[in-house]
Amino acid sequence: MKLIRSLYFQVIVGIVLGVAVGAIWPKFAAELGPIGDGFVRLIKMVIGPVVFCTVAGGIAHMGDLKRFGRVGLKALIYFEAVSTLALVLGLVVGTVLGPGRGFPVGEFTVNKTVSEYIQKGQGQSVTDYLLHLIPDTFVSPFTTGDLLPIVLLAILTGFALTMMGERGKEGAEFLDKVSAVMFGIIRIVVRIAPIGAFGAMAFTIGKFGTSSLVQLAALVGTFYITSICFVLVVLGVIARFAGFSILKFLRYIREELLVVLGTSSSESVLPQLMTKLTTLGVAKPVVGVVVPTGYSFNLDGTNIYMTLATLFLAQATHTPLSLGQILGILLITMLTSKGASGVTGAGFITLAATLQAIPAIPIASLMLIFGVDRFMSECRSLTNTVGNGVASIVVAKWDGSLDVAELQRQLG
Repeated sequence: MKLIRSLYFQVIVGIVLGVAVGAIWPKFAAELGPIGDGFVRLIKMVIGPVVFCTVAGGIAHMGDLKRFGRVGLKALIYFEAVSTLALVLGLVVGTVLGPGRGFPVGEFTVNKTVSEYIQKGQGQSVTDYLLHLIPDTFVSPFTTGDLLPIVLLAILTGFALTMMGERGKEGAEFLDKVSAVMFGIIRIVVRIAPIGAFGAMAFTIGKFGTSSLVQLAALVGTFYITSICFVLVVLGVIARFAGFSILKFLRYIREELLVVLGTSSSESVLPQLMTKLTTLGVAKPVVGVVVPTGYSFNLDGTNIYMTLATLFLAQATHTPLSLGQILGILLITMLTSKGASGVTGAGFITLAATLQAIPAIPIASLMLIFGVDRFMSECRSLTNTVGNGVASIVVAKWDGSLDVAELQRQLG
């Protein structure tokens, strides 16, 4: 009975039924697109507030990090370097392997907002484009769906709160509460994910045939392999320089990883992870700064997913991207990735936010991967958890706040 009530089981049932309906009644299944599209629209309606609150709140809380001096600064430097490396890895793998190439997709319907954005962007100078990023009013970007003006407002708000000192903390706490409400809405929306997964998968199979399953499986497989390589190679090298083995660390936090695997949320083990890192010899103040901050600024698995999935959708919809546009994706994801969180479904929402800022790729194409997104959620969360654990040890070692003897004893 518990298995039947679990969201994961329900999503799998929805996917299986969607594949069956798409294969048996393709014409009928092709008409079920509005089900998946409706779910995507539910996700889109909270993108603006979520990105605004998380980016503005994250910047505002940087004022707190100043109290921790060099630890906070070193943590942010580490986060930005490793997160950017994860984004680049996703771009490189997506470009070289091209899991979306050959997807049998024709033209996708572009929503009105993005269509108008494209039309306004044609033939514009750089000055006109930059002026477009400045909204007419504070609330207008939230109604039109233009994400980059929302990011601009969030940055300005965050810095304003930081400059306000103690009064700004109240504003930051208010943003945290609003963000919690938005993610509460997301949790409600996610409960109907099985229905959305059924409609999206039935539509994909009915319209593009069972051959599309091969491409979707290629995306999932490519993402898992890329994430595993990132953990074992990239984080492994970083760990080796810090004086410990990544494999021994994975064994040390295996219970937490199993919980993350079952819940698809790295946030579910936040207290346990902090306790284990302290036991490992990482100074408690360092753990208190690095781990909570890392849940917004150091999401390696989500970063790999964002750039890889973005390129997959561009390839699947036959959207050619120049080198400049690919670099633009990197810059945009460096911003939107800061709006991700450790809760289930946040990676998909962040991807939607990214596509909202890249009008060349139709946001309606999200329906193509929604059915298999749940299978990638666990891998995102696992990679994020390992990344934040490694970050805590590395920053502590860098700061001289690591008990190396205790680290070796615990891992041994």
